[in-house]
This record gives sequence, C-alpha cells and structure tokens, in this order.
Amino acid sequence: MKAIVKSKPERGLWMEEVPMPKVGHNDVLIKIKKAAVCGTDLHIYKWDEWAQNTIKTPVIIGHEYMGEVVEVGSEVDRVHVGERVTVEGHISCGFCRNCRRGRQHICDHTVGIGVQRDGGFAEYISVPAKNVLKVDPRISDETMAIMDPLGNATHTALSFPLLGEDVLITGIGGPIGAMAAAVCKFAGSRNIVGTDLSPYRRELARKMGATKVIDPTKESVREAMGSLGMVAGFDIGLECSGSPIAFNDMVENMYNGGKISLLGLLPKNTQINWSKLIFKGLTLKGIYGREMYETWYHMEMMLTSGLDISPVITHRMKADNFQEAFDIMEEGNCGKIILDWE
Repeated sequence: MKAIVKSKPERGLWMEEVPMPKVGHNDVLIKIKKAAVCGTDLHIYKWDEWAQNTIKTPVIIGHEYMGEVVEVGSEVDRVHVGERVTVEGHISCGFCRNCRRGRQHICDHTVGIGVQRDGGFAEYISVPAKNVLKVDPRISDETMAIMDPLGNATHTALSFPLLGEDVLITGIGGPIGAMAAAVCKFAGSRNIVGTDLSPYRRELARKMGATKVIDPTKESVREAMGSLGMVAGFDIGLECSGSPIAFNDMVENMYNGGKISLLGLLPKNTQINWSKLIFKGLTLKGIYGREMYETWYHMEMMLTSGLDISPVITHRMKADNFQEAFDIMEEGNCGKIILDWE
C-alpha cells in the first residue's frame, strides 16, 4: 500500500510502498478515506528538536483521519466491516492507576498513533478496536477526520464552566484555538477575545465565532476589554499559543479566581509573574489530548446540535500532493488541510 513515511532522520517526508499492516485478534483494519495535517506532523516533517527526541524512523505519520472498516480481528465484536469510523489517537494500557480511575488520557504508558507507531497517512491502518469510534451519520467525513484536534479544543474549552463567562484565547488563530472559540460560543460564553499575530488566522477565528480578535503588537488586551465594556478581567483563559509573552499577558488580564487551560507547549525557560498568579488565586490546568471518552461524547452531541466547525477547513487536496500541504502549513496561511485518500 501507499503511505507517507518519515523514513530518514532529516527534514522531509516520503510517499512509499510499504507492507499492509497486520490485523491482530483485537484489531480493526480501516481503509482511509480522509486525513488531516496537524502541527505535530509539521514538527516531524521539519525534524525539529522535539521530533528528533521523539520519533524513531521509519514510521508512517498521521493521527487525524477517518475511513471504513474492512476487516476485524477474531476477538472483535463491537466494530463491524463496512462501518464508517474514526480513531482516538492515544492507545492507553488499561491497567495503570490513571487508566483504572478513568483518566486514560494521562495513562502512564500512552502510545501515540502516528508518533510512536504507524499512523493514518496511508491507504490502510490497523488499530486496537477499543480506540475505534462510530459517530452519528449526520457528521460529514471531513469533520470526522478532524475530530481529534476538535477534541483537543473541546477538552481545553470545557475544562471549566463557560456559561456567561468572558474568555481570553491566546493563539486563537491556530485551528485548535479557532475551534475552541466555536465551542465557547456554543457553550454560552459572553465575550470571546482572541490574540494572534497572523492576519489570515485572525480572520479565521472571527469566522469561527470569536467576539473580537486582535493583533497584540498593535492593540492591547486591556484596550480590547474596554471596547467591549468589560470592567474586570477574564473569567476563563485558554492558552493555545505556546508563547511566554502571550501567557504572561493572559495572567495579567485574568479576573481574581480565574481559571486557565494550558494547551500550548511553553518553552522550558518560560518565566511568569508568580505573585500575580498566587494573589489572584488563579487555577491552571494542563491539557493533553482528549478525555477518553467523555470528550468524544461532547463533540458528537455538539456537532449534531448545531456546532459548525467547517470554516476551519481551508484546503483540500489529494494525498499524493502532500508536499503542497506541508508547504502551505509552513507558510501558516491555512486552517486544517484535508488529504483525500480515496
């Protein structure tokens, strides 16, 4: 079969002919229809420090995808051939303390599909049946393909109550930040203010439901608050940028007792004004992946009740043209890019 492979420890990806994946007793073989390019895939493509420390070549990449079940293992009874499915990208062990207390997303022994084992940028993928999800037929193939990052956005946004709250999203123009804005609006937030340096992505965030989106180099968060008639700080902060400057700006503009979800990967040398954080009584929560499987339930319910994330998909192309997709990703003027494997 054809697959996009990180075959060498250097910049780049390669479309190669590889053996068909094996299907174990508890596995499901999926024929891929749609896949989406993620920021993680770009890190692997660029072969940056994170990729060099994480990826063992060769590996098929890709963890955002959907398709059709074409074969099931002998022990599988809840997934059937012909079903339209997507996949939770983190394989948990099921036996560690966190798994057994319902926190599979922070399993002690998580294995990432498309990172630590072969992923979904291929014609076929074999995955454990427990990770396979059937969703409502009203949800389109393209939306199914991006439920993995939507899950990150949903986990980030719904970690704290949103009804009537004022929300600040740093890095709102990235696909996850933009989808988080849509979730906040759907969940009843009052003002959703975002910051982003990219004009293209600021416009994308507006399309996804943000109340106001600013370039923080030209307008301050405080000024944005004033233009909306806000007299205090933000109740909820969603940090999606990975920028120490943006994070400090968020801490500065939070209301006393505010709560912050930290999704962006901040550098190790990030410094913050700890006295602000302490005296304001702020709560910080690290966000990793999706809560299994409550986040998936929330996504399905929202998508079938009016949540529209389709504007976040900005480019579509055949899988053979993956190089163009990564060129566009590097430029940054895009939302989600769908690769068509059909």
